[in-house]
Amino acid sequence: MLDMGTNEGRIISAALRLAGERPWSEISLREIAEAAGVNLAGLSESFSSKSEILGAFVKHVDKEVLAIAPVPQPGESQRDALFEVIMARFDALASYKSAIDSIVKSGEAELRMLRPLLASQAWMLQAAGIDSGGPAGALRTAGLASVYASVLRTWLEDDDPGLARTMAALDRKLRHGESVMSALDGAFGAARRVKDMLRSGRDRSGADKAASEGDEFSGDANVAEAPSGGSASAVRS
Repeated sequence: MLDMGTNEGRIISAALRLAGERPWSEISLREIAEAAGVNLAGLSESFSSKSEILGAFVKHVDKEVLAIAPVPQPGESQRDALFEVIMARFDALASYKSAIDSIVKSGEAELRMLRPLLASQAWMLQAAGIDSGGPAGALRTAGLASVYASVLRTWLEDDDPGLARTMAALDRKLRHGESVMSALDGAFGAARRVKDMLRSGRDRSGADKAASEGDEFSGDANVAEAPSGGSASAVRS
């Protein structure tokens, strides 16, 4: 739940309430401030745009989902764990459905919201016990963002209390994504093995070169010692 004891919580709540009543594109920051019971100066202390308000809302939902999402069970597939996490997110969004529909239809926040939305999906992967770090993790995050954006539209149109259409769409998308990511993980694994082989080859080559240079210096030392030895022999004779 939003903390209504803070300006930030009241502003986010007011923005979503207005979005549920009329098109998001028609709502101004001044109207949001008035609905929240603060002036523009007070709003500006927390947010500089409507997109920032939405970004804060996304982070709020992330925290709520991370708190309620079921812990992955031993033997549970990553796909099943991720399914449970995403459905928990839709449960957390249920009371804001009309507002989200208005925001999605406006289309005005899509580019500015890209970073917080990707960060959000990375957290969803982590909640499901799936690594979101590194190049492979970045691909998983982008892939899940695509899946989520598609299923979100189905959820917005799904009037069934059991969300049968949403669950079917999510399961289908995750199954397809699982096969794609499996192939990508295999490709990344092969690339890492090639990289390790090349690195090992460079290390061996460097060691061989060092050994060869050492032999050359040793040979030079032997050559340098020969005259000295000959001179000593001449003195003894």
